Formats: sequence, structure tokens, C-alpha cells
Amino acid sequence: MSYIEPALFIFGLIVGSFLNVCIHRIPRGKSIVSPSSACPACNTPIKPWDNIPVLSYIILRGKCRKCGEGISIHYPTVELLNAALYWSVLNSFGIGWHLPVVLAFASAMVVITFIDLDFQVIPDVITLPGIIIGLISASFLLPDPFSLQTSALSLSIVGFKNSVTGLLLGGGLFYLIAVLSRGGMGGGDIKMMAMVGAFMGWKAVFLTTFIGSLTGSIVGISLMVFKGKGRKTKIPFGPFLALGSLITLFFGGEIIRWYFTF
Repeated sequence: MSYIEPALFIFGLIVGSFLNVCIHRIPRGKSIVSPSSACPACNTPIKPWDNIPVLSYIILRGKCRKCGEGISIHYPTVELLNAALYWSVLNSFGIGWHLPVVLAFASAMVVITFIDLDFQVIPDVITLPGIIIGLISASFLLPDPFSLQTSALSLSIVGFKNSVTGLLLGGGLFYLIAVLSRGGMGGGDIKMMAMVGAFMGWKAVFLTTFIGSLTGSIVGISLMVFKGKGRKTKIPFGPFLALGSLITLFFGGEIIRWYFTF
């Protein structure tokens, strides 16, 4: 697997570059296919040699070659984050037909995180197809993160029943929260958690919600204490749920085993 790991890491960087396009264009209602990428400041099309993931950003020192305007650090951050997630998926779940689907789920969490941070919205174009893909794949293909053993070869499948239960629990639980909080929870969060449940089953809904709520509370309290933010300051919940889902994906089984042996 020595040559596969760096190859998949590089592939993750390339896909991460495309994710940047999705993050910029999807919430603006623009096509992710055309036109080609351009500088956000001067709108000059970016040449292929200036669009190499991470490397071009370093060579250009984070500036547009044409106008010299600074380019956000979030572009190489997305590329590196996606590549790191691809490497982690490979090492956690091994090579198999499940690999492309798990990689797509990880990339979806990256896109959701950055779109929700910038626009406070989680696009249906990601979550609704994700629910369908999760249901189909979980039935015969996706490994259950709570069955992960020391060997990536000893995995059991999530299963259709577990996937449907997770979908209904994730969507239903967050719909109930939205009703009780009178709009405090958005429709995007509801569909996102339905997607998480469809991919990883009902256990993942509880663990993702717990981790997301815990990290969200820590960040919220920190902003109040150190930044002077008020209690009514809106903080998007999607990034914390995405973090919780990824932690569940990679460490769900270990966390549950640790909890019951603590």
C-alpha cells in the first residue's frame, strides 16, 4: 500500500481543489462546471499552472498573478484537509468497493462545513442525494464504523434496516428540535443528520449529535468569554455536526468501547 497512500493523498488534493469551486459557487447558484476558475478580485481566468493544489498558492505567495490581490488561505486549507481525510479513510477502512463512497461522504462534510461557515446554509444539492446514496450503499457496501476492529478487513456492513432507522432518527430528532426551538434549528441541519444516519446508522446519530453539541458549546462559550459575543449570536451548527460525523466515522467504535469499559 506504500504507493497507494501518496497517490490517494495527491488525488485528495485535486478533489479538494474542485471542492473549493463547489464551496464558492453552489451557495451562489452558479454552475460548478463552467466557466473555468477565475480570480475572485479581478475575474481573470486562472491558468492551469497557477491552479496546482497548495503548490501554486505557495509559489504565488497567496496572491493573484494578475492583480496581486490576496487569495484566501481557506483554498489550500480545504485541499489539505480533504487530502488528509482521504489518507485517513484509506488507513481506517482499507481498499474496497466501499472506498469511493466513504471518500465522497468525507468530502461532503468538508463542503458543508465551509459553506455553512460562510453562508449559514447547508445546500439540499448535497444532503438529498447523500441520503439516497447512503441508503443504497449502506445496504450492501458501507462498513459500520462501530464494528471497526484492529484490522480494516474485519468490517460488517451498516445494513438497510440500520440505515433506514438512522435516517428516520437523524431527521426526526432534529425536526423535533427545530419545532421545540421554534426555528433554532434549520432545515439543512435536519437533512444533514438524516444523511449521516443513512450512511452510518442510528448509533452514529447519537454520537454525532453529542460530539457536535459538545464542541459547539465549547466554541460558543469561548466566543462569549473571549470575544464578547452575546448569547443570541448565530453560530452555524453544520460544521460541528460535520466534525462529529467524521470523529464518529473514524473513532465511533473505539469511543463506544471506551465508554462501556470506563
